[in-house]
Amino acid sequence: MIQETIITTQNPKGQVHIAPMGVHVMADGYMIMPFRPSTTLENILTSKTVVINFCDDVRIFAGCLTDRRDWPVQKAEKISGYFLKNTLAHQELELIRTEEDQTRPKLYCKTIHTVNHSPFRGFNRAQYSVLELAILVSRLNMLPWEKITTEIEYLKIGLEKTAGERELEAWHWLMAKIETFKQENNRS
Repeated sequence: MIQETIITTQNPKGQVHIAPMGVHVMADGYMIMPFRPSTTLENILTSKTVVINFCDDVRIFAGCLTDRRDWPVQKAEKISGYFLKNTLAHQELELIRTEEDQTRPKLYCKTIHTVNHSPFRGFNRAQYSVLELAILVSRLNMLPWEKITTEIEYLKIGLEKTAGERELEAWHWLMAKIETFKQENNRS
């Protein structure tokens, strides 16, 4: 199973990097597969730690893909690292093994500490739509333009029926990114 999360890592200078990432759930932790090159990959390989944040504020997912990464963080409790201040829950992980790959190495991480901050009340359809749009934005260079436009039309249905202010704001950030990509790449 893959869970859509927000990963927080830090570089040797202690600077926090926030990135959305699907993580593979395993019996004793997670397998994380960041693409090369990536700040997340370099930070995990250097620090040997990572924090997985479980949040329902889809603006954070959208924000990371639209250069809005200034979200408040707090110091982790058991590892060297940080978690999102407004996350519902977080898990502090330690890197235990790496399987090399030229495109996406597999990073096996063990859970060291888990904290629940607030209950998860579920996603509405607009939140789901924003998450799926964020995934599309992260793959603009990989997917056919027709697939992107078809998916957007379908995702709008859930957005229009159930969105609140946060979801609409996140959606607009992502659509602006898509529009910029469209113009820069002469897509119609």
